[in-house]
Amino acid sequence: MSAMDCTRASELIFDHVAGRLSDAERAELEGHLRDCAACRRAVDEERATAELLKGRLPRRDASEALKQRLARAALAAGERRRRRSWPLALSAAAFALGLVAFVFYGLGPRRSLESPNPLIQEALNDHLRVLYAEHPIEVESGGIHQVKPWFTGRLDFAPIVAFDGDDQYSLKGGTVGYFIDRKAAVFVYKLRLHTLSLLVFRAAGLPWPEATVPIGAHQATVTAVRGFHVVMLRDGDLGYAAVSDVATPDLVELMSKVEGGQ
Repeated sequence: MSAMDCTRASELIFDHVAGRLSDAERAELEGHLRDCAACRRAVDEERATAELLKGRLPRRDASEALKQRLARAALAAGERRRRRSWPLALSAAAFALGLVAFVFYGLGPRRSLESPNPLIQEALNDHLRVLYAEHPIEVESGGIHQVKPWFTGRLDFAPIVAFDGDDQYSLKGGTVGYFIDRKAAVFVYKLRLHTLSLLVFRAAGLPWPEATVPIGAHQATVTAVRGFHVVMLRDGDLGYAAVSDVATPDLVELMSKVEGGQ
């Protein structure tokens, strides 16, 4: 069996922290972690992020009307148990109980029960680091022509971002981050009281998620995870990820402005 590389390890870290790996996957990943400081750091960051989310993100209670509908669904499953064979009845009851768990654990209709694509998870983690860092911005904004040159010599690529902010989206500054196994330029915008992180990084060799939403001349991935929204697209050699808790149309608009200013 060939040695695990960092790309494969990054795909397993989320489930490793959540305790969902098989014994074989866990053993393979732990073997890689013994020799890879970068991936060990990624595991520590994911554990810290998971603990942070447990304490910071609200859980939504189900409405009384929804609770009554779920109760009726459970009763209906019980009635079917008397009319059908027990395997079918158990399936109906399991569905009702699964639906109850889906609501009471705060999983909204757009959230996935499966772990997200590792790039989406990494984009969210990077945004959370910006939100909760003591000094999230290394260079204060005097405009994009001041922020972008600051990255020279700090990255192994040139981030292509021309959007200087406007009356709606104000550019606050930037910092250097890490995306999976490579450095990233992080541009920080504000929309009212909301923080929006725009990550720019080299895209080569990454397991890019399926893109279905047109933004300018490109197709983007638009998804929700853990109460945040993520918009990702690839433009040539560079990847772009915008993350925030604002509404999806607001985040898509930011990405459109970034792409439109290229």
